[in-house]
Amino acid sequence: MNKILNQTYPFLILSLILFSCSNQKNKFELQQGDLLFQNTGTGEIDNAIKDVTATSVSKNYSHVGIAMQKNKEWFVVEAIPKEGIRQTPLQKFLNRNKNKLNKSQTTVARLDSYYQPYISKAIAYGLERINTPYDEIFLWDDNSYYCSELVYKMFSSQDLPKDSIPFLTHPMTFNDSTGNPMPSWVKYYETRNQPIPEGIEGTNPNLMASSPFITFVHDYENE
Repeated sequence: MNKILNQTYPFLILSLILFSCSNQKNKFELQQGDLLFQNTGTGEIDNAIKDVTATSVSKNYSHVGIAMQKNKEWFVVEAIPKEGIRQTPLQKFLNRNKNKLNKSQTTVARLDSYYQPYISKAIAYGLERINTPYDEIFLWDDNSYYCSELVYKMFSSQDLPKDSIPFLTHPMTFNDSTGNPMPSWVKYYETRNQPIPEGIEGTNPNLMASSPFITFVHDYENE
């Protein structure tokens, strides 16, 4: 018996080493400039955003930010309601909204290699606007930003031709399938004494997630 164990033991050690190496190789590593798409919850406005922005590719995102590393720590540059543009610690971002299994409802996408040289300037653009107010009216040409507007302008502000910007804009709608404004949006804008900006140019996380210039590389909900 001891002889068999002595013969088997080295193979067990080798198997454990190979298994460990395989796990290390397959372990996800966040990269500078990765896009973090988030399902922020089931509140009335969260659902309203998803209802009017769903695409054939993506239906569930209501928020997006961009990853950056500073002093070996990870942050997310984002525009968030009530807080404005922030440099949020990654773990705080991931903890914001979890499912019933305590997993973060966050998915990571990576820009194609063509856009990698533009990431440092994109992040600098965001950091220069820290503490800028959140754009709760969702207008395009003002001094505040909503989440996907910030990410879009982090790249459109650079010397990229308009047809080379990795994301699209399109006329926004706040209407339901019947063509009438959704009650939740009517209430939202009435409380702010603002008209619904139907048809104004804009973007949103679901439209951004459908970009052909990004690849989804990780889902924290499946960890």
